[in-house]
Amino acid sequence: MTASAIPATETSGSLPSDRSAALGRLKFRDAGFRFMTFGAASLVLILLLGVAISLFIGAWPAFRHFGLDFFISDSWSPPKERFGAAAAIYGTVVTSIIAMLIGVPVGLGIAVFLTELCPPVLRRPIGVAIELLAGIPSIIYGIWGVYYFKPFMQAYVQPFLIGTLGAIPGIGVLFAGPPLGYGILTAGLVLAVMILPFVTAISRDVFETVPSVLKEAAYGVGATTFEVVGNIVIPYTRVGVVGGVMLALGRALGETMAVTFVIGNATKISTSILSQGTTISAMIANQFADADPGLFTSSLLALGFILFIITFIVLALARWMLSRLEVKAGR
Repeated sequence: MTASAIPATETSGSLPSDRSAALGRLKFRDAGFRFMTFGAASLVLILLLGVAISLFIGAWPAFRHFGLDFFISDSWSPPKERFGAAAAIYGTVVTSIIAMLIGVPVGLGIAVFLTELCPPVLRRPIGVAIELLAGIPSIIYGIWGVYYFKPFMQAYVQPFLIGTLGAIPGIGVLFAGPPLGYGILTAGLVLAVMILPFVTAISRDVFETVPSVLKEAAYGVGATTFEVVGNIVIPYTRVGVVGGVMLALGRALGETMAVTFVIGNATKISTSILSQGTTISAMIANQFADADPGLFTSSLLALGFILFIITFIVLALARWMLSRLEVKAGR
């Protein structure tokens, strides 16, 4: 009896210690996991801050030498060491606006077609084709733009715009000048094609999250497809749609190679969107390799810092808009 009671005593006495050891191991693993995830998140912030500080330090000589004139002047003359960012900022903003005005409506329309109207047999092939556009390197878009899209713009689109919209008082200044093929409008259209898969893919994915019962109820009371999309699908998924649009805008603002090929790379501001221009990323790509140390290099770093700030502001506004939409949805 005594011998048989000893294991039970030892077992019952060892249970608390085993549990304590197991809990200790779990707490250690949990603390280690928490530390690793916190370190990963902190590393991103450190890298972001490091990039911003490095760019600002490199750009400071140009900011100190030119002051506010650097932001409002479109002069860019390396031999005379006169530099201004206005032309590059103008080209970046205008090409992005053109791309968003064209790419977002078309992308949303494709997403609506794929989720609401497309026959099932065609839904997957079209969706895969749209997603493949996102995997094409930007330099391929640039080559396509130079050899195929630019001649098409020069021969057909730009002459048509000059002959029609260019003759209208007021807005005619936007379509003035000779049909060169290259230009801000051409770059904006190429950017629109590039951001199209981002808007379409994200919008399609969030549209598919709408509960079928909501749409069926709307159809049951006599709503049309247009009314279902406008009153059910879009409001239900507006947070995801805004996120996709802002992601596409970030891509448009920072695109380099495709824009460099088709925009013309003229460092001047023109009211006509048919004229040649430049963007921040295109100017850096074209001139950084030949930049001499000093104000030239510092001015290019200043352009990079400005683009960094513009992109940061856009993403911050997107995050703020999404948070406001989430709050309204919660109410």
